[in-house]
Amino acid sequence: MKNVVKHLKFLLLVSLFLSVLTIGVLWYFFVKYHGRIYPNISVSGVYVGGLTIVEAKSKLKSTFIIPEMIELVYLSDDEKKFVLNTSEIEFKYDYNDALENAYKTGRSSRIFRDIYDVINAFKKPVGYEIGLIYNSDLLKERLFAISAQISEEPVYPSAELISGNVVINKGLPGYELDIAEVERLIVSKIKAGDFSPVFLVPKLIDPSLDELSASLFKARVEKMLAKSVVSKHESMEFKYEGANFLPFLNPSGGYFTDKIDDELGKIIDKVNRPAQNPTFVFNEGRVEEFTPAKEGVVVIQDDFKNAFFDALKKVESEDVSAVQIDIPVLKTDPEFKTEDVNNLGIKELIGRGSSRFRGSITSRVHNINLAASKLNGLLIKPGDVFSFNSALGDVSKFTGYKEAYVIKDGKTVLGDGGGVCQVSTTLFRAALNAGLPIIERRAHSYRVGYYEQDSGPGLDATVYDPTTDLKIKNDTPGHVLIQANADITNYSLVFELYGTSDGRIAEVSKPVITDSTPPPEDLYVDEPTLPQGEIKQIEFKAWGARVNFDYTVTRGGEIIFEKTFYSNYKPWQAVFLRGTGPN
Repeated sequence: MKNVVKHLKFLLLVSLFLSVLTIGVLWYFFVKYHGRIYPNISVSGVYVGGLTIVEAKSKLKSTFIIPEMIELVYLSDDEKKFVLNTSEIEFKYDYNDALENAYKTGRSSRIFRDIYDVINAFKKPVGYEIGLIYNSDLLKERLFAISAQISEEPVYPSAELISGNVVINKGLPGYELDIAEVERLIVSKIKAGDFSPVFLVPKLIDPSLDELSASLFKARVEKMLAKSVVSKHESMEFKYEGANFLPFLNPSGGYFTDKIDDELGKIIDKVNRPAQNPTFVFNEGRVEEFTPAKEGVVVIQDDFKNAFFDALKKVESEDVSAVQIDIPVLKTDPEFKTEDVNNLGIKELIGRGSSRFRGSITSRVHNINLAASKLNGLLIKPGDVFSFNSALGDVSKFTGYKEAYVIKDGKTVLGDGGGVCQVSTTLFRAALNAGLPIIERRAHSYRVGYYEQDSGPGLDATVYDPTTDLKIKNDTPGHVLIQANADITNYSLVFELYGTSDGRIAEVSKPVITDSTPPPEDLYVDEPTLPQGEIKQIEFKAWGARVNFDYTVTRGGEIIFEKTFYSNYKPWQAVFLRGTGPN
């Protein structure tokens, strides 16, 4: 028993000795390194153990000195070297964070954690990395300038129509400097105190198509040439077809969403509008200023874009040639309605007609605009018959009209007011759309290309005072207001008729062409007033045809009236004057 007690006392004394020794060693260690970084710690490879932060910082400053220039080398057939001025990029070392972390190692205020960290540092050295402060924007700007000198833009695959044939450009590879990677490399080398040249290695960018991919892309493009997607809102129509699709098609599959977004953005800008309060200024039987009440419209962009992409996929993947989209919108009401500002029964749009006149000579465009302006704002009383010729009045140079081509005595000649028939034709279409009775209408002698730019044949109306007129009856409950808008920039003419709808619905059948007749052979006539060899065309060929369409107006399921319109177009010969006079 005594031996056991003696043995226990011995162990106790040894334990006490070791504890005192350990405490003494730790006390000595912490006293020695008071205010100094603990041993076995380095910053960017520089040993800073046993140093104060000030001493360590001084040591780092003497070790890491940024040179004035850093060289960038591009190895190619003709080696190129570039120099970065470090002061311009504002390169500076930042020692503070690294030294603070180094000093805090073993100083967390948790004694056992600190002891563990110190002991662990003896087993495995602890290292921190100095920071680098610089102007990233200036460095990128300099690297972009260098990139422009060594990079080679790739040629991306594309498709184009040449003489009606699809031609695929397979594309070519290119090389591009990875600016972010070069910046990272420069920074890491400077941080490490490595100021050797930085080698630039542009990355390969190869968007080109192989034979199979090019063949598949061509087939895809050819398929889309016969397709169309139409987006509509009210009277506005936006049509993409054939070659319009080419910028949208990604040769790698799918679509270029950014390009489609750009196009749809243009449509959205045209459709969006704030709510519009009505304006009605009536003076001496004519409406001098009119703005109908209109709901505010905001396109639901995400729904529209989804619908457009769905339409694209449908025309491409299914056996359909066209898809129509009704542009989804949110509407807001104006403060007042149109009928609130007048007592003539003018409440709403009841009819609309349009035509295009691209290719018209300047004088014809002038006459169209002038004639349309004379009809704009006119009112047709309930029960009255509107006469186009009476409303328009005298058409001559004395009333502001210029010479343009007219059909007279079986020839196309220059005459005052050429182009007025574009106006009568467009008003005729608006009256048909409104379901108004057409009392008098006559077609042209031959098919005029202007009237078929956005319509089938047979929907024209010629006028020539006093023998040929366009007459329209207002059999609605209220006045009918004529609004005309000639867009001479886009070569389009629109007539809108406002009044009171009585629920009637007008239907115009598709024109039927019969007895199509080719034009006669071109005729050349000697003309001594033209120099020898000069040719001047004075008539343009047109096919002859008999055309008819049905016009039916119903209300509540019952037919109010119906009529078939007939047009008999003569074949028209191209005539050329051939100069025989002296040169």
